[in-house]
Amino acid sequence: MKHPFRTQGGVLQIGGVDLRRLVARAGRTPFYVYDRSLIDARIRSLRETLPPDVELHYSIKANPMPAIVHHLASRLDGFDVASAGEMMLALDAGTSPERIGLAGPGKSHDELRRAVAAGVVIHVESATQLHLVTALGLELGIRPCVAIRVNPDFKIGKGGMRMGGGAAPFGVDASQVPALLRDLTRQEVAFAGFHVFWGSQCLHAPTIVQAHRQSAELVMRLADSLEAPPAFINLGGGFGIPYFAGENPLDLHAVGDAMCDWLPDLQRRLPGTRVVLELGRYLVGEAGVYVCRVVDRKVSRGETFLVTDGGLHHHLAASGNFGQVLRRNYPVLIANRLDDPAQERCHVVGCLCTPLDRIADGAHLPAASIGDLVVVLQSGAYGRSASPTDFLTHPPPVEMVV
Repeated sequence: MKHPFRTQGGVLQIGGVDLRRLVARAGRTPFYVYDRSLIDARIRSLRETLPPDVELHYSIKANPMPAIVHHLASRLDGFDVASAGEMMLALDAGTSPERIGLAGPGKSHDELRRAVAAGVVIHVESATQLHLVTALGLELGIRPCVAIRVNPDFKIGKGGMRMGGGAAPFGVDASQVPALLRDLTRQEVAFAGFHVFWGSQCLHAPTIVQAHRQSAELVMRLADSLEAPPAFINLGGGFGIPYFAGENPLDLHAVGDAMCDWLPDLQRRLPGTRVVLELGRYLVGEAGVYVCRVVDRKVSRGETFLVTDGGLHHHLAASGNFGQVLRRNYPVLIANRLDDPAQERCHVVGCLCTPLDRIADGAHLPAASIGDLVVVLQSGAYGRSASPTDFLTHPPPVEMVV
């Protein structure tokens, strides 16, 4: 798989810095490092390709590193958060509360109380949440701002992870939204908009185009009963990045061209309504790598194992234990031997006492020695924060932005 990083003298560079210098800067392996220039390039590409009226939000769950959040705060139009902790990250980055949306099916009483007090937009996902938010607003003397997260009445087609379109814990079924809207008018809340999240990690542009069109049509139908157009509609995101052999990057131009076709009709029907895309891994996933070191090399019954000081406790997704049905390898490099031929088949494993701790199975790599650096590409999203870092009480990985 091609990667966006430069190389010099057979050594990978991240943000223009030699990986060996980054090891010294980190003080030890394993570590994550994120290239801010690649994040900025992805944002520029989105701004240049999508219609100018489309707003971009960052889904903090993809990578909540504070330095990443602060970097994006001045470059994007808002944040989508899924916990009080993520909400505080967005607020601490200087984002206005009305530009922060709190979603999630299981918001606690304490989280909702803090969200009402902060003034963020609460994406309610049930009548229970709406009534609790109303009660908290009365208690605090604040009129809460809410949106309705809609579980759409359509299913996505090819590719991606489905987050709606059938029985799901996420959102309010589209058929139940009209009743909730009537209930909402009797509550002491301010209604801001709709959030339709149909899926994620989709590389098939026609599927995204169809989902966007159907989401827009759904929202326009739901908005017919409103006295005024909603302030915004959040169409989710769904944009994926390639992880595995044979996967191709998303055709962003196809998505942008289609949006230019259907957006004018929505703007005529709902004048003044802002259209928001909520993106996570598409913004940061390809900008990060995970770096660990070979600490042992061994042969067992004819098969070579490279044992590293990393593993699934730092990078659960790369091990295949974060939702993969059939395990496949993330792209892996021997980062200080990039000019050497891939001459051996080996298994790259971590340091944990479980057979699940595999970074790569049957990978074709240059012959590696103890001390060499293993890099897992496509690691900028759902890496450290999505992993069981306390397992076996190894030190957590360092994180750096360059």
